[in-house]
Amino acid sequence: MSENPISALSVVVPVFNEEESLPRLMETLTSVLGTLPYPYEIILVNDGSTDNSLAVMRAFGATYPQVKVVDFRRNYGQTAALMAGIDHATNDVVVMIDADLQNDPTDIPRLLAKLDEGYDVVSGWRKDRKDAQIRRNWISRVANRLISRVSGVKLNDYGCTLKAYRRSVVSDIRLYGEMHRFIPIYAQWQGARITELSVTHHAREFGTSKYGLERIFKVVLDLLVVVFLRRFFAKPIYLFGGFGIASIILSVVTIFLAIGLRLFLHISLIQTPLPLLSALLFLVGVMSILLGLVAEMMVRTYYESQGARAYLVRELINFNGGSGPDTASN
Repeated sequence: MSENPISALSVVVPVFNEEESLPRLMETLTSVLGTLPYPYEIILVNDGSTDNSLAVMRAFGATYPQVKVVDFRRNYGQTAALMAGIDHATNDVVVMIDADLQNDPTDIPRLLAKLDEGYDVVSGWRKDRKDAQIRRNWISRVANRLISRVSGVKLNDYGCTLKAYRRSVVSDIRLYGEMHRFIPIYAQWQGARITELSVTHHAREFGTSKYGLERIFKVVLDLLVVVFLRRFFAKPIYLFGGFGIASIILSVVTIFLAIGLRLFLHISLIQTPLPLLSALLFLVGVMSILLGLVAEMMVRTYYESQGARAYLVRELINFNGGSGPDTASN
């Protein structure tokens, strides 16, 4: 049993053109949440829907006082919708679930029971996924293995929206692009305890998927950002400077090779592109080092202007006569 039992629940639902799915989702969701032994709120985030979704959400808000609606001015994407839900959540546990009925609300109590065992993040795993085998399932498996290998956080299904979080591990996370799938990675960086739980997955009944194959490229680029933030955020000079030094060394090797060709094979320097290549590599190296120095100054400006610290403390014991969690941000 967890040392911090769940006291209240916030359920975040990003919505984009789901007017047909919403009534059944809300019926099942309110029924399931009504059986829980603690209060709850449902935060519906309208991500610029162009159908009748907002009217449906307003109707539910008028019927159920636990239902809150965040209405975006335009479509910003699922990551922004989930971020808005986290920002407006008021309870100690946040559960995220899709509005398209492919996630099953009846799995929420199981996620919460697992969370109550002492975990900070319980990630849903669509073990028996009901999507197109090649276009969705195979590509997703490849992406999940790549993310797990690069990040070091071993999960089978990063793309499943159905997840449960303790609000303390997500309240300070800022998300951009398609980075909502990387929340467990950010959480582990903060020392969160993470586990995975198999959940039910249904075939889509209404509408079409909002994601295309272009999402793969977005995920790869966002993964590069995540890796950079994880390894080089505090010391960017290690990345830029390392690349710069390697480029300068390669520049020196290239010019010596050009000189060697001139001395031993009598190939004129103007007959080979090596001198030009050497000059370009040298300039790239110098610019990379300078960019690293600029990035170092920006990092220091960030820490000093925000009052942020480069570490996180889980708990303070016997400080000022008591103990409690520390909320330092990285």
